[in-house]
Amino acid sequence: MVTSSLRILLVLLLTCAFASADTIREALVNLCDPAKIATITAERGANPRVRKICYWLEMARRDGRDPANEMREVMVAVGWGGTPKGDLTTDAMVRNRVIAERLGCLDESGMADLRGGKAPTILTGPYTGDKLSVDHILPRAVCPELDTTLANLELMPMRMNSSKSDSIGERQVDMAKKFYAAGLLSKAGLDAVLIR
Repeated sequence: MVTSSLRILLVLLLTCAFASADTIREALVNLCDPAKIATITAERGANPRVRKICYWLEMARRDGRDPANEMREVMVAVGWGGTPKGDLTTDAMVRNRVIAERLGCLDESGMADLRGGKAPTILTGPYTGDKLSVDHILPRAVCPELDTTLANLELMPMRMNSSKSDSIGERQVDMAKKFYAAGLLSKAGLDAVLIR
């Protein structure tokens, strides 16, 4: 009888063996395509995409490619290459892969969860045993228009996410200005951040 852990390991090994550069790029383009993201209607509906993007960026890294370069190529493919929208999205998704790595979430089990859009378990640091959730940099309560904007989504431990409020600090103000300048945030959204 094959154990669950062994089954996960076998699936990941087979995935690595068959995950060509084209497969990785195609998966990332599909997950990052603004036209597809625009059709998401569920609240927090882009959260599973962020986890899947993290998985595919790690697959690219394991294939010997730089995740930042991979994301830049993906942004070219979706029409955002060399734009502030593309740069902000690239930075956020690459940062998410690093966060997952630092929290020990890129082991076989974590990769299986990420590939399925699920929250892996954190294996390293003070949040060990917690789930890796997706949070909004600019709170959803303040800027609901950014609910599915990849550049606004960041991986973090569930307990840390739960303890956060909808407060606006320097980082949020700075990001709101960048999102507005890039065309990701409306003037009304920027004003909502600035008046808090």
